Amino acid sequence: MRSPRPAPRLAALAGAAALLAAAACEKTGPQDITGTVAPARVKFFNFGVGTPGVNFYANDAKITAISSSDTVESTNGTAYGAAGAGGFYSGVAAGQTNFTARIAAATDKNLVIATIPVAVADGKAYSVYLSGPYDAAAKRVDGFAIEDNFPTGIVYDTAYVRFVNASPTAGPLVLSLRNPATGTSGAVSAPVAYKAGGTFTAIPLTFTGVTDLLVRAPGASTDAVVRTGVTVGAGRVYTITVRGDITVTSTTAANRPLLDVTANR
Repeated sequence: MRSPRPAPRLAALAGAAALLAAAACEKTGPQDITGTVAPARVKFFNFGVGTPGVNFYANDAKITAISSSDTVESTNGTAYGAAGAGGFYSGVAAGQTNFTARIAAATDKNLVIATIPVAVADGKAYSVYLSGPYDAAAKRVDGFAIEDNFPTGIVYDTAYVRFVNASPTAGPLVLSLRNPATGTSGAVSAPVAYKAGGTFTAIPLTFTGVTDLLVRAPGASTDAVVRTGVTVGAGRVYTITVRGDITVTSTTAANRPLLDVTANR
């Protein structure tokens, strides 16, 4: 006697299960995304004046490109004045690491133009900067890295601000904030030298909300760089970085000094 045929619905389910089982054995099947989170984090900034668009690497691992495959990634890379990965942190493994910037364009593709060594530690966060003028003949640019040791707990009525100096033509600089409504201003950093960053400082509530950023040399009577109408939200943490050539007075030159504001949290 023949065995009864399985009901159509049961047969379909059995077939689907078989297909899923087969797919699980294929390399093109569903990917496992339950791996552990990288123990450290890093941001990348292309603030080297005249530097071409780059991709950032941690040793041989590409961090900021669209894809790990050179055949499908953008040839624009992270342009001058921009932060890699949209200003977000990327996960990296702990250990001695050479962060490199490599040309993204088809010409000189993947040529290393900067190498910044960092002893990456578990649980730490870092910012890696390209800075200084780009040497088009040698195809090199300066760079540095600093630890982002911002407070881990959220204080909902307080904002924290840190100042970083990425302007190679500047001496030590001081960051001040100004309340545009009252005109009240106050320094929020000690003098910060080139390739250095100040501490994350809690700012008074009078500067929370819309504020102006003022940067000048210690003891100077005028500001070297000004950026108005910046929103600083309570409960957030920010890095404010000066980049470009501090000696340029043009308001349109590509290498003029500018202030970047990036949230760390």
